[in-house]
Amino acid sequence: MSLSNNLTAFMNFLAFMCSIPIIASGTWLASKPDNECIHLLRWPVVFIGIAIMLVSLTGFIGAYWKKEGLLGVYLVCMALLIVLLLVLLVLAFVVTGTTGAYMVPGRAYREYRLEGFSHWLRDHITGPDNWGNIRACLADSAICLKLNYQYVTAEQFFAADLSPLQSGCCKPPTICEYQYMNPTLWINPTHAIVDADCSIWSNDPSQLCYSCDSCKAGLLGNVRKEWRKSILILIITLVILIWVYLIGCCAYKNTLNKANSKGHK
Repeated sequence: MSLSNNLTAFMNFLAFMCSIPIIASGTWLASKPDNECIHLLRWPVVFIGIAIMLVSLTGFIGAYWKKEGLLGVYLVCMALLIVLLLVLLVLAFVVTGTTGAYMVPGRAYREYRLEGFSHWLRDHITGPDNWGNIRACLADSAICLKLNYQYVTAEQFFAADLSPLQSGCCKPPTICEYQYMNPTLWINPTHAIVDADCSIWSNDPSQLCYSCDSCKAGLLGNVRKEWRKSILILIITLVILIWVYLIGCCAYKNTLNKANSKGHK
């Protein structure tokens, strides 16, 4: 009887300790400059880490001191947390299953098409209700202007490993055939415009390609990239929590049996 309770307490202590790097990794993802304009998706890993910490602490106290009520609350909360993680994993796999990335000849970076991403991401992040605020945030950030200090020549820039956001928002699409002057200054082509984004591009630092579909696609490329990192964390966390939950069920059953035996005596 005491073995399963002690094992549950130990496993919950481990889960409590594991929640610390989960919170730290979530904070790191949220604090990256590329993610500062996407408020909706910045903190889910942090919130999950905090929830695991609180639930694990409840389970540890309930198992170690054999508190029947706390163990019951812990099992309910843990079940809800496992369901939440499963829902988040399914959602993450569905919305990140497709990518609008494509290779460009003579360039080390990739470019992105908006149509290549899931409808859910397009509707909830780059839809008309959200894009105005995101666009203003991008314009106020230094994510594009800092490229001017990192790359001088066209050869350096074309060989750069740009983030999806930088590739989509900080320069005109390669198909437009603009002539490079510096990362945010390009000379208009002489031939006819072949893409709608070509006419939207502006050398004004507050405009650039922030209104382009390529910028929206680059933002979604960033979201997909970060969610892919989060998926690995969520899978490992889910496996650990399921094991902890099963052991917790045994501890709860033993605590009930102990309470019933005392009642009979």
